[in-house]
Amino acid sequence: MLGIARGRPIAVRGFGPLIALALFLALADFPVGADDKAPAGSRNTLSLTGQLLVASPGIADPRFHEAVIYMITHRPDGASGLVVNKVFGEGEIAEFLKRLDIDAGDAEGTIRFHYGGPVEPTSVSVLHTSDYHRPKTRVIDERISLSNEMHALKAILKDIAEGKGPRRSLLTLGYAGWSEGQLEAEIARGDWLSAPADEKLIFDDDYATKWKRALQKAGQKL
Repeated sequence: MLGIARGRPIAVRGFGPLIALALFLALADFPVGADDKAPAGSRNTLSLTGQLLVASPGIADPRFHEAVIYMITHRPDGASGLVVNKVFGEGEIAEFLKRLDIDAGDAEGTIRFHYGGPVEPTSVSVLHTSDYHRPKTRVIDERISLSNEMHALKAILKDIAEGKGPRRSLLTLGYAGWSEGQLEAEIARGDWLSAPADEKLIFDDDYATKWKRALQKAGQKL
């Protein structure tokens, strides 16, 4: 499920300006851009697409403190991914669907919003299991797919509300992005570790332990 809960919403009440704007925006692809280049000879030729990027205990960037990121792309010209262990809050699912001009029908309960990263904070994405596929669904691998193009986004949200969505899913605002060589430079200085992706870790609600579990999968002793 897409973090749909039957309990009381937390935060995001009334959908603040950021959430309201985000409901109308989605990216067809994650652009990459910004900062530092990797030093000569430090480029990593192994793609991290479909794997977890785990913040090291000593990472200096506070935006990624104890972050666990599922990597959407990792190419020579840059990389992008979605943070999977940080929650903004929840809002009424019926209101969310109505703001996207989707018939809410008998939808009840709340929908959970996750912090996907600091880039384009008004972009909306649904990371989900690959048992669900619609036109413009982006398949990352045989286990995980992404819906973030507007038509795909509306379709998956409607299907979830009607009980026809993917087995597991996670809605995010924003994403993490790196320009050419930037991620490699950060890995070289020890900011990040990598680990195999794990469906349970990505989609479960045990946010308090996700980072530690991901570190263990990366071979880091706690």
